[in-house]
Amino acid sequence: MFAIRYFTKSKKGNTKKIADFVSAKLNVEALDVSNPLKEKVDTLFLINAMYAADIDKEVKRFLASNKENIGCLVNINSSASGSSTLKAVKKVCDKENIKVSEKEFHTVASWIFINKGRPNEEDFKKLEQFLESFKS
Repeated sequence: MFAIRYFTKSKKGNTKKIADFVSAKLNVEALDVSNPLKEKVDTLFLINAMYAADIDKEVKRFLASNKENIGCLVNINSSASGSSTLKAVKKVCDKENIKVSEKEFHTVASWIFINKGRPNEEDFKKLEQFLESFKS
């Protein structure tokens, strides 16, 4: 069973667009991290972004309080700087004993005038291919 959780500070930003795309492709509702997991899931797709060179405290709190219900976490993220959140997510998951998939999807994202138009159609095609590897 899959679940999707995301964290964004903007309701119309890149993270939300990515979450909606993943939701449509997996046919699973994407909820923000304020929604706890109600049951154990095999795979949690965590969609997040870098904030001040780290993941947000709300993501950390979600992971800590839902660790018993996460079989394996798949990190999907974007950032204007090009930096992945995987290292920060893995640090929290290691502390909480949450398995993290070796597979990760990361894309650059637009912010103000940086990486204008990203993620774009090509980025979403790559994301779709990435998600296919989780379908059986």
